[in-house]
Amino acid sequence: MAQIHKKFTDDQIKNLFQRYLKKEIERKYVQEILGIKKRRFFILLKQYRNDPESFSIEYVRNSKSRSIDPGIETNIIKELTIDKEAIQNKDVPLK
Repeated sequence: MAQIHKKFTDDQIKNLFQRYLKKEIERKYVQEILGIKKRRFFILLKQYRNDPESFSIEYVRNSKSRSIDPGIETNIIKELTIDKEAIQNKDVPLK
């Protein structure tokens, strides 16, 4: 799926949909500009028709990305300190 929220603003998409609904431009041309397939086009068009004023393509993340459980993080830190001590210990031969 194309990430159109990174390439276009809401106003640009609204303008394209307005021109499509006025039959100034064809669907295939709009799809080509946006880089989306037919199904995605009609999903966005339906959202636009339902509420043109509040239509938005902005993506909002619901949860944090790239986070791990705090318990797992403490275990990783514990294991890394054990490895660090082994590396720094001159009595343990490492090759």
